[in-house]
This record gives sequence, structure tokens and C-alpha cells, in this order.
Amino acid sequence: MEKTVLYQFLLEVPRAAAIWSVLLVLALGVLTALVARPEPVPSTDRAPETLDGDAAAADLRRYAGEVAVAAAGAAQNAGRRRAAWQRAQVELDRAWVAYDEAESAARRLAAATGLPSPDTPRTPAEYAARERWLHRAAMTAYWRGDLSARQLADALAHRAGWDPRRHPAEQEIFLARVVRDGRQAAYQTARQQERDAWRAAELAVDAARALSTEAYAAAQRMRPNLLPASRRVVVGRPAAVLRWRPARVG
Repeated sequence: MEKTVLYQFLLEVPRAAAIWSVLLVLALGVLTALVARPEPVPSTDRAPETLDGDAAAADLRRYAGEVAVAAAGAAQNAGRRRAAWQRAQVELDRAWVAYDEAESAARRLAAATGLPSPDTPRTPAEYAARERWLHRAAMTAYWRGDLSARQLADALAHRAGWDPRRHPAEQEIFLARVVRDGRQAAYQTARQQERDAWRAAELAVDAARALSTEAYAAAQRMRPNLLPASRRVVVGRPAAVLRWRPARVG
């Protein structure tokens, strides 16, 4: 399943990059055309009707320029949102792999609970050794990133279920379950972040597409002979490019 998701992801990235390029090039092309065209200075010797027409044309050019600038910014923002969504996907996959590994380890250790615990003497020295084992195991898990600082403090203070009197085999099972639960929580957080990033990318694409269409329409109203409707570029969003893929059930 992981290989299939990665394969689909690698196929969709070039297609999505082409969409961002078309959006940005279209907006910047309209903006360049507007900036390159000098605005004529109205003459005071012309008729009032002509002056009114020049003012209307100037307003139209001003509006078209503003929309073109907004379209270019929206296209760039859509690209940034897309990149953020891709990063969230990568983090989600990493969180799932980490959780799956911890879950497998916890299951393997839980399967050994049916075996009798080693018979050791219940002496102060034995309990001291068990406590040392717990502290070393908790510190090692913390430096690996499997425990938070709060969980480490609980383990060293023998709180929240951390019992140094247990046999090291039982403590190892408890530690594995704590690590699994922590990674499951991290996976749930990553899943929500990926979903939020997808929604933000969807909204950014819609805004970029709408502004790009409006920028083209404004430029077409201003220069209909140079921007014929038959050559209009309509940028859509393929369903396979930006879609939220359901997260794994964990």
C-alpha cells in the first residue's frame, strides 16, 4: 500500500507543477502586456465625449492591471499551498510508518505475556536492579525520541503506571505500549494537518483560477483585437492532482 501511494504521488507532482506554471505564466503575461503598453495622455483639445472615453479606458486598464497583479500573487500562493500539502503528506507517511513499527513491536511483546516471568529473588538488590533497568530504558527511549520529556519525568518519578517493582520483561511491555500510544497520537495529529493542508490548497487553487480568468477577461475587454476569445486558456484542476486521500485507519 505504501508503494502504491508513493507511486501515485510521484506521478501527480509533475502534473501539478504544470498547472502552477500555467497559472503563473498566464497572470504574469497579462501583467506584462499591461505594463508594456504606455497609457496615452488625453489632449485638452479633444471633445468631451472623447475625454470621457479616454477616462473609461484608463479605468479599465487600471482595473485590468490590478487584477493581473492579484492573479499572479494568487498563483504563487497556490504553489506555496501545494508545496505545504506535499510536505504534510510526507510527514503523514512518516508518522504512519513509525506508528506501524511501534504497534508491531508492542504486539510481539504482548504475545510473550503468556510465558511465565523469570523467577528471581525478591530482595532489595533485585528491586534496585529493576529500578535501574527502568531508568536506563526510559532514558534510552527518550534519546531515541520515543518518549516526551514529561513521560521521561513520569518514568523516573515512578508515576503514571511506571512501576520499578515490576520485572524488566513487564516493564519492557509497558514501555512499548507507551511508545505505541505516543506514535499513534502523533499520527492522528499528522493526519489532521494533512487534511487541513489539502483544504487550504484546494481553496488556493480555486482563488488562483478565478483571478486568472478575471484577469484574462479584463485584458480581453481592453484589447479584444489582440486577445481573441478563441485563444483563451482555461486552467482547470484535474481531479487526480489535488484530492484528499483518506488517511489510514489506525
